[in-house]
Amino acid sequence: MKTKKVSGSEAVILSLLEEGVETIFGYPGGAIMPIYDLLYDYQDKLKHILTRHEQGAAHAAQGYARVTGRVGVCMVTSGPGATNLTTGLADAMLDSTPIICISGQVVSGLLGTDAFQETDVMGFSMPITKWNIQITRAEEIPEMMARAFFIATTGRPGPVMIDITKDAQFAELDFSYEKCNDVRSYVPRPKLQMEYVEKAAELINNAKKPLALVGQGVILSGAEKELLAFIEKTQIPAAWTLLGNSAMPSDHPLNVGMLGMHGNYGPNIKTNESDLLIALGMRFDDRVTGDVKSYGTMAKVVHFEIDHSEVNKNVKADIAVIADIKETFEAILPLIKKNRHEEWLNQFKHAYQYEYEKVIEQDIHPEKEGLTMGEVIRMITEKTKGEAILVTDVGQHQMIANRYFKFKHSRSLVTSGGLGTMGFGLPAAFGAQTGRPDKTVVAAIGDGGFQMTIQELGTIWQNKAPVKIVLLNNNFLGMVRQWQQLFFDKRYSSTELTNPDFITIAKGFGINGKKVTKRKDLEVTIEEMLSYEGPFLLEVSVEKEDNVFPMVPSGASVSDIRLE
Repeated sequence: MKTKKVSGSEAVILSLLEEGVETIFGYPGGAIMPIYDLLYDYQDKLKHILTRHEQGAAHAAQGYARVTGRVGVCMVTSGPGATNLTTGLADAMLDSTPIICISGQVVSGLLGTDAFQETDVMGFSMPITKWNIQITRAEEIPEMMARAFFIATTGRPGPVMIDITKDAQFAELDFSYEKCNDVRSYVPRPKLQMEYVEKAAELINNAKKPLALVGQGVILSGAEKELLAFIEKTQIPAAWTLLGNSAMPSDHPLNVGMLGMHGNYGPNIKTNESDLLIALGMRFDDRVTGDVKSYGTMAKVVHFEIDHSEVNKNVKADIAVIADIKETFEAILPLIKKNRHEEWLNQFKHAYQYEYEKVIEQDIHPEKEGLTMGEVIRMITEKTKGEAILVTDVGQHQMIANRYFKFKHSRSLVTSGGLGTMGFGLPAAFGAQTGRPDKTVVAAIGDGGFQMTIQELGTIWQNKAPVKIVLLNNNFLGMVRQWQQLFFDKRYSSTELTNPDFITIAKGFGINGKKVTKRKDLEVTIEEMLSYEGPFLLEVSVEKEDNVFPMVPSGASVSDIRLE
């Protein structure tokens, strides 16, 4: 195998290039400086984007990974640089996002001495990464980098942390690179067991009221076409989890809406009327199930899942097919019969009509004087014709956006699901725009989350990224306030915000923007934002005390869903 003598720092860069990496998000510092110095010589091959905070680098890497299907890479220094990544690592872990985070570390001789900017990176990152490794010798770098990419991207994807001591970055090695295709005791693709596929097919063929629960696993596996073939052959109504949104077109006749706490009325109440729940790459999160003791009370459960640890963890499966879901679809399609469930599907249509009259009509065509989040999202999705990528922060606007934004294409939604990270939206939107410069990227953000990572406006402006930021401002931490209203006797403790002039702040960063307070100005300003060539901040003042309905109260049954 051909080798060449390089430093450990150059070995890191060459390894990234061998893996096809084109973009890194990061923030330099003392312990990572040798790699940054070598990066200077590779600017034509490897683009580095300087974020304003390490958390922003991690979220940008997530946004990049989610829209491209490739690994997002970020690089930081030791100590606070590494610890600032923890929120992004935990978020990526819960949402199965493949990112690789490289941190510098003090020289190996100082490990464990509480040296300047030393932290136990292995200790704090172990529970929030799929794999982590500390490299103290330069010759380890190529093999460990290759292993990191293999682990991050195979099976159920996830984040990997690589900590490299400063002396390993300086030392020399004979560099050669071989991509990793196997790690002992790691089985990323469980072997498909046809006996379970056959049993699952039998249950599906005999079900009278089946309901498909579409999770992000469908997207991660690239099984969107197989999903459509599956539901169209069986005519099974399909609902989606928050992260499963965009796996199938929003307007597909078998798409019956969102599951869970703020999901659609039909999928929630029909869960306990279904005789078969077919879980497709989803993990039965508590936000989907509510009280698990009263979940799917009349249903058998078929679970298609790649991660065996998720099977029977929250909801017991009658039949589990543990394998890559694309492979599972391909195996089961010849075994399932063409079917029709017209009466069952009509029940979902009736439930939607009931929800439309009670909730949706007032959300998207309000009679009240003040603007609503729903009408803003409805108008943006109409103007973008389902072709935009939507990135959200976390809160009321997140639920509204997922309910009313319409998608034609997979990987068009980027949101923080399992961790619910406020501050995720702005840097993730920048990462998404970097990964898909051909797409319009719309970031829907609340006034609380916006201020958590507002400094990333500087990253957006420096890189001239044409992100369209829609700030839905109700001067509250809206989701917390809603819970205080409904469950804590309207005791609004520490949730009202006195906000700055966001448009002036954006202009300070060189970003154009406008504020809308009246309905008559909304449409023309949205059109102006979407046609503007650079980044744009649209701030919309919305009703202060609007709530997101439907809602399944925490710990309640999905059958107890509230419409008001």
